[in-house]
Amino acid sequence: MAKEDFNDLLWFLAVAEERSFTRAAAKLGITQSTLSHTIKRLETRMGIRLLMRTTRSVATTEAGERLRQSLAPRFAEIETEIAALMEFRDKPAGSIRLTLSDHGFESIVWPKLGPVLAAYPDIKLELSIDNGLRNIVEDGFDAGIRLGESVEKDMIAVRIGPDWRMVAVASPDYFAAHPAPLHPQELIGHNCMNMRQTRGGGLYAWEFEKDGQELRVRVDGQLTFNTSYAMVDAALKGYGIAFVPESLVERLVASGELVQVLDDWCPKFPGYYIYYPSRRQNLPAFKVIVDALRYGEV
Repeated sequence: MAKEDFNDLLWFLAVAEERSFTRAAAKLGITQSTLSHTIKRLETRMGIRLLMRTTRSVATTEAGERLRQSLAPRFAEIETEIAALMEFRDKPAGSIRLTLSDHGFESIVWPKLGPVLAAYPDIKLELSIDNGLRNIVEDGFDAGIRLGESVEKDMIAVRIGPDWRMVAVASPDYFAAHPAPLHPQELIGHNCMNMRQTRGGGLYAWEFEKDGQELRVRVDGQLTFNTSYAMVDAALKGYGIAFVPESLVERLVASGELVQVLDDWCPKFPGYYIYYPSRRQNLPAFKVIVDALRYGEV
């Protein structure tokens, strides 16, 4: 393949990853017609159909997916090496893409990284807030931020926050009408708020532990959310029991606006970590981000 054709491969990769000519064209800063013509030319030159197009979506063929899987890590390595050249600048620079949950963003990441962005104006940060678990390599992220138990085993992981726990809370009015549960199994008779897991689509089973006994309770109720923040608001309004990060409701429990139950069944577990493949760790801008987030002695 001629050297001038590598740009066509980059454009194909953008379409394959975005699964949309419209989004890929916007990302590349070109017109959709130019992009479509380029992909058709690439398929003609290779003699292989790479993409399946419908009126609503774009998907890779078997050959196209094989090409995408081959190209993505190679181009990522090239980008990494080019970004590493930023080390010779006066200040770290470059773009960093992170995937993280809304709670991780609000409680840990934003308070720590806000000052960093002011100190390093040449660092660009893209934050994808998603409560599901993402494959950071396949989805093109530099790093992910998740709870310790969710970190992929083949990644470098750095702790960025303290241990924390989930707690069960509801409004005083709710418990005035419904006896407070004394055991997790008693939640089955209550109006509880479910959490929809982004990946897989299943409902989160509430996890409890006491004296070495572990329980997972599948609750039922009128409301299902995919974010803890909405659950807290619904609990305040008396819609039932919510199971949320303790840091979200400490002030509300202290003020009496919410009542916490099953406290002795809610143990702490490893908090947030930033995790990433080893090839990212030597980039100056990325090192600034990791060092800013680092928690205690790791």
